[in-house]
Amino acid sequence: MADHYDTLGVDRSASADEVKRAYRRLARQLHPDANPDDPAAEARFKEVALAYETLSDPQKRQQYDLYGEAGPQGGSPFGGGFGDIFDMFFNGQSPFGAQQGPAGPPSGEDLEAVVEIDLAGAVFGTTADVDVRTAITCGDCEGSGSEGGSAPETCPDCNGVGQVRRVRQSILGQMVTAGPCGRCGGFGTIVAHRCPTCGGDGRTIEERTYPVEIPAGVDTGATLRVGGRGAVGLRQGAAGDLYVRIRVASDERFERQGDDLVHRLHLPVTQAALGARILLDTLDGDQEVEIEPGTQTGSVLRFRGLGVPHLRGRGRGDLLVQIIVDTPTDLTEEESALLARFAELRGHEIAPAEHGLLSKLRSAFK
Repeated sequence: MADHYDTLGVDRSASADEVKRAYRRLARQLHPDANPDDPAAEARFKEVALAYETLSDPQKRQQYDLYGEAGPQGGSPFGGGFGDIFDMFFNGQSPFGAQQGPAGPPSGEDLEAVVEIDLAGAVFGTTADVDVRTAITCGDCEGSGSEGGSAPETCPDCNGVGQVRRVRQSILGQMVTAGPCGRCGGFGTIVAHRCPTCGGDGRTIEERTYPVEIPAGVDTGATLRVGGRGAVGLRQGAAGDLYVRIRVASDERFERQGDDLVHRLHLPVTQAALGARILLDTLDGDQEVEIEPGTQTGSVLRFRGLGVPHLRGRGRGDLLVQIIVDTPTDLTEEESALLARFAELRGHEIAPAEHGLLSKLRSAFK
């Protein structure tokens, strides 16, 4: 990890005011809200926040100057410090009562949103605007939570460590454990003069709209994770993530079956019997469909590569055109006569004209 002084661009002899001014300048430049979709700026912002948290506290700064980022630690025959052993057997807490420094401001909450796209957006990918109600960095105090640029003060209960020791009796004797400080919540600092805008939280609640890239091939139920677009944490804590759940609207022309698209093409008897060429409006533009003479209901024509892209692979599914032959129901007398002649030529038996519904109605009034 880079040296905290180099991160802020100040000398090791810099005063507290110089450290504060350097931090504010960099925070404005690197804040995620000012650098959307720039992971490098977000990572740099977190480094700057960590450097300021350490160098703005006199005790932490003194320890950092003496021991560096790792802090004082003894050697171990296992190749690491004693803290590594305590992590394995005591959940990071020393059974001898040693305290560790605060972990820093907690990260903000993850957010969840639902966005609906059309079938074309699911097939080719699209960009969707996602509206969320979220916590953003307070503009008046720049996330510090303090009014008028005043720095947070060292917590008197934990002396800036962020943890307090608790002694309890067990079958092994007296055990000392460490837990978050109840007064400062583990920050190690308290805000004496709270920012009136955010009430000392360092963040405010607003409605935000974020553009989200939807990859080609998604389907209803898919969830996209957008890092750093969740709520920002208290007092310059890192932002959580935004989880976007996808819902694909139904399409009147096509039904999705996996990565294939299905279109049900209705044909009159004449086109099914004699054949035809039909232009079908697909998601990729007009596609000529060749109907062979004698095509039957249930026939399926396959157009390869005109379906949905494989989300975890290359290529696309197919477009399946299912044929449905429609029987005419509103025949004129001339059309009925022509079909009767056709049936006679084919040797098909049909109902005599006098047995039809019209003939029965006429007979009822005689």
